[in-house]
Amino acid sequence: MNSIKRPWLPLAVLTIGGAAGAAALAQDQEARLDQALAAAERPAADKTRDESSNPMEVVEFLGVEDGMTALDVIAGGGYWTEVLSAAVGASGKVYMQNPAFMTSRPGYEEREEAKLDRLGNVEPLHGDLGDGGIAGEVDVAITSMNFHDQYNSGGLEAGTAFLRSIYDVLKPGGVLGVIDHVGMAGQDNSELHRVEPEAAKEALENAGFTVEDESDALANPDDPHTVGVRDESVSGRTDKFLIRARKPT
Repeated sequence: MNSIKRPWLPLAVLTIGGAAGAAALAQDQEARLDQALAAAERPAADKTRDESSNPMEVVEFLGVEDGMTALDVIAGGGYWTEVLSAAVGASGKVYMQNPAFMTSRPGYEEREEAKLDRLGNVEPLHGDLGDGGIAGEVDVAITSMNFHDQYNSGGLEAGTAFLRSIYDVLKPGGVLGVIDHVGMAGQDNSELHRVEPEAAKEALENAGFTVEDESDALANPDDPHTVGVRDESVSGRTDKFLIRARKPT
């Protein structure tokens, strides 16, 4: 009997093997994130924040993978820095960027040093993002609850300039996740520390990004959108938009 050649078989095996490998890596990342989020050394306030920030869903939505170079823009205390640190793993790197108005706050240096020592794969960037020397290095970036300050203080031009500074440090094909408090048209969003999602999309497109998708992972339908984000009724639980935008290749 003549043997039957199956040239498709090696390709099929490779395809199945590749899918299995990707699934295993995803499971490794999830387990690593679980462990990192539960770490005893992690601030209690960050653990409380997890409930409304859904870090695992955000990481998945943005496509963060092992070995990537990630960036937390205006990181503040570094909530997302720590999430990204676990998501990219030991083979990856995270830049924790903060401008002077953050780094000059009392106790900042000590808190940052403790976080860097604990995480191991994080590098600090102090000052303006454009001065960090990382143009074209970053695979994925996050900026959380920062866009509204830029937009509300200087309108579309300022919002676009802020996002363009992130665009410039991303690799071609790199991804930016923008998280912010949802605002409504016709109200004083500046006073409420909110911004309309459509304003963020317009500024992203002006900055050169392609807006790919939105997620409701951070949504809260009980937020009336008419009170300030620090109001007791919504503090820590505002309705937030999450937009994924990509730098064209």
